[in-house]
Amino acid sequence: MKRLAAFTFTALVATVAGKQGDGTDLPPDSMLRIGVKKRVPDSECPRKSSTGDKLEVHYVGKLYKNNEQFDSSRDRGEPFSFNVGVGRVIQGWDRGLLNMCEGELRKIVVPSDLGYGDVGSGSKIPGGATLVFEVELLKIRDGNEFDEEDMWGDMYGEDMYGDMFGGGMMDMMGGYGGFPDDENVDDMYDMDDPSEEDFAEF
Repeated sequence: MKRLAAFTFTALVATVAGKQGDGTDLPPDSMLRIGVKKRVPDSECPRKSSTGDKLEVHYVGKLYKNNEQFDSSRDRGEPFSFNVGVGRVIQGWDRGLLNMCEGELRKIVVPSDLGYGDVGSGSKIPGGATLVFEVELLKIRDGNEFDEEDMWGDMYGEDMYGDMFGGGMMDMMGGYGGFPDDENVDDMYDMDDPSEEDFAEF
């Protein structure tokens, strides 16, 4: 009887937390998953990304449950720039792109609690969606480095921000992509190095 109960519980967990592309999302409170798909040797990495840095990245975003692509800077042919760890993007990015070298390529799997929660974003990201990103870090700059183009984008929004990151200053403070609550600050800024587990699927 105990064996049957254990088997039933295991099967239930497997059903709830299915594999990527099987038609299901991960539980909203799942852990952030970080995999390194392209590593940069320490000898070629004089600086790693840290809180407040301005990062320039290329990314492709897909829905976990069906592998449907919802956004891609590569398709637009224009990298995306943002300050990491300060609430300008979803928490999954703020956490998952720290301690990263220029030239490094990561895959991050973001549960909805660290993405857009129950509300989703626009027409392409439904509520409760687990998101999968492949992100390549192109450049790290000082966070206080002035960039006039970024300034106007922050104030008025740009097409490159799309549904994924909202549309400018008015949107960035609300929803799951906004500034962290006080209770989450320690969790966001006192993080260990990301896991080096390699997620092969994408």
